[in-house]
Amino acid sequence: MDSKPIIEIDHVSFSYEGLHALEDVSFTVHERDFISIVGPNAGGKTTLMKLILGLLKPSRGTVRVFGQPPAKTRSRIGYMPQHASLDPFFPVSVLDVVLMGRLGNGHKLGLFRRNDREAAMEALREVEMYPFRQRSFSTLSGGQRQRVLIARALTSRPELLLLDEPTSNIDIAVETELYELLKRLNERITILLVTHDLGFVSKYVKSVACVNRKVVVHPTSEISGEMIYEMYGSQVHMIRHDHMAGGTTACV
Repeated sequence: MDSKPIIEIDHVSFSYEGLHALEDVSFTVHERDFISIVGPNAGGKTTLMKLILGLLKPSRGTVRVFGQPPAKTRSRIGYMPQHASLDPFFPVSVLDVVLMGRLGNGHKLGLFRRNDREAAMEALREVEMYPFRQRSFSTLSGGQRQRVLIARALTSRPELLLLDEPTSNIDIAVETELYELLKRLNERITILLVTHDLGFVSKYVKSVACVNRKVVVHPTSEISGEMIYEMYGSQVHMIRHDHMAGGTTACV
């Protein structure tokens, strides 16, 4: 039996002050998919994430998440932005950072209930950071901070997890550990992540969504060194998508 659709994007376009960010985008994300979103800077990756979160509304077309408008389903989505609005040197504990993920439930900072703390502890255990719960966030390594921020996104017990560059500015060994963690989370959570590490992440994700105003989804079995070069090489090369999307676009 096919898995149920989680995200349905149907002929969506979006413009910023007349400039096209996305044009006629259609694709579906199914339950327990693990998709990497790749493409050039200003190609529309962040816009796509904001549409899925309901922070933007399409100029044309429809976005459905769990069969509803995205704004109605945010409580079922965990989100880790690329630049967390958190000063790493602010004197706050790891547990306090993770509890911030419960603020969307109408809480005020510091006024958390027992079930909020239980959810935060559960998330910390899941990312293997529970022993560090009382540690100052500022004393953690880059990889540990990323795990804590993932835990913050998990405190709402989401069914869909969106991650924007979760492995930026960390070394390869730590990056591998984080992707192994995400692979485990994917056993129960649908995951979309934005990354530039296409060659590295392709062994973990199930599909790659190439975003450059248009969106075409490739199975990871189609990802090759040539495609990576075409996407990020010094010259612009065309990747033929006409067999999947009725047109041709470049992801470079």
